[in-house]
Amino acid sequence: MPKGYLALVLHGHLPYVRHPEHENFLEEDWLYEAITETYVPLIMVFERLVQDKVNFRITLTLSPTLISMLSDALLQERYLNHINKLIELARKEIERTRWQPEFHNLALMYLSEFSKARDTFLRYNRNLVSAFKNFQDLGNLEIITCGATHGYFPLMDIHKESVRAQVKVAVSHYESVFGRKPRGIWLPECGYYPGQDEILKEAGLRFFFSDAHGVLHGTPRPKYGVFAPVYCKGTGVACFARDLESSKQVWSSIEGYPGDYNYREFYRDIGFDLEYEYIKPYIHPDGVRINTGIKYFRITGSGNHKEAYHPQRAHDKAAQQAGNFMFNRQKQVEYLYDFMQKKPLIISPYDAELFGHWWYEGPMWIEFLIRKIVFDQDEIRLTTPSEYLSENPRNQVITPSMSSWGWKGYSEMWLQGTNDWIYRHLHVAAEKMTELAKNYPQVNGLTKRALNQALRELLLAQSSDWAFILGTGTHTEYALRRTKDHILRFNRLYEEIKSNSIDQDWLADIEYKDNIFPGIDYKAHQ
Repeated sequence: MPKGYLALVLHGHLPYVRHPEHENFLEEDWLYEAITETYVPLIMVFERLVQDKVNFRITLTLSPTLISMLSDALLQERYLNHINKLIELARKEIERTRWQPEFHNLALMYLSEFSKARDTFLRYNRNLVSAFKNFQDLGNLEIITCGATHGYFPLMDIHKESVRAQVKVAVSHYESVFGRKPRGIWLPECGYYPGQDEILKEAGLRFFFSDAHGVLHGTPRPKYGVFAPVYCKGTGVACFARDLESSKQVWSSIEGYPGDYNYREFYRDIGFDLEYEYIKPYIHPDGVRINTGIKYFRITGSGNHKEAYHPQRAHDKAAQQAGNFMFNRQKQVEYLYDFMQKKPLIISPYDAELFGHWWYEGPMWIEFLIRKIVFDQDEIRLTTPSEYLSENPRNQVITPSMSSWGWKGYSEMWLQGTNDWIYRHLHVAAEKMTELAKNYPQVNGLTKRALNQALRELLLAQSSDWAFILGTGTHTEYALRRTKDHILRFNRLYEEIKSNSIDQDWLADIEYKDNIFPGIDYKAHQ
């Protein structure tokens, strides 16, 4: 019998970026990179584990925006063009590096990886969501939902109708994709405020995640700290808190595994390193240099000097560090079991794109870890939140505190001098959307289309990604434009609906551009 449980939780999310009005759009590459470097490698890991009959458990968020992009025919076609160009580039690199053996073998490796990515993409008929659904149906994966467009709930609390809409639309969308309702939700940015669990309960959700201090600062104090879930007072919705020790060991590029000098260097890419005329066909048509995904160097050290990447060394290091992570969790569980007189649960959540995209060896590390836990020890058992609650239904009742997993642990990342101006516009739009939902209870035809589109525009404007990007100072022009575009579109729709003068051609155009949630019902915002 194990002495404790480990729940690996990967949060898969990207903002909704789809621009059919442009043949090539720079920010769409976020999705293409994530498919090639994170989601296909994870699928291949899961396939190998299933093939070898490894009885694993893992939890994965697939946010509604990510699912929508992975399922979109236009973006699927554009990804196929993207990966075909990378395959072409890798073939050219094999020729260019023929007399550079340390790079030539890497070029061969990238050709193989890109070809496998394309084959996997096509094998699932271009829709990778169906791959993850298969693993859930097999019982190895628990897929949870997120806010519809990843709105940051603590700063939306002034209009609970908006939080309710984010949750209701997400749950409805999940059910349409997976044929069942989600049991749990990843609160965007782990943003929780007391009372929010009432909305989750209304939607039929059984659990959510918070950062450690969300539970540790709860009332009353949790008897078992973050090593057992708690039930929210009044609703019984379970809250699982992040274990800081295991989390930091993985995600920190300074203290964690990804910073190991043997691992691949993310910031040295041939898209920036090679001569412009050579690389020009494979970067943005406007001439903007971008990451191609072909990177020949390892981290090497903290300075600018970089040496060639050695896949076998990185492979061995990933295996070693997976063993180290397991050993540390074993010791952690042994100590906690004796101290608590109860089997502890260690929640280890990470952004999914850490694995593969930022940390190239991450998927390999996950596979080593799962195999080692299943075959090399018996103190820890992998579990999912639903499985744990089924086996351990008795838990303490508390009121968690307001918290997030953002910078400093609260709302500052999304509410600072660069982005605080957003919220007055979002709050006014939320008030107007509630007004529309109440004043037009039964409509059809053009008015209903306009009302549904108004809710889409509001949800897209509420995405926490835009405020986050403005806060970090990267891609700020795009984040600013997206925020303004969605709010302006919403305001125009509001005025046209109220004056019964809807511009049908313009409505059709923005329905085509912002086509997320085809089954949306504007009455969700009330």
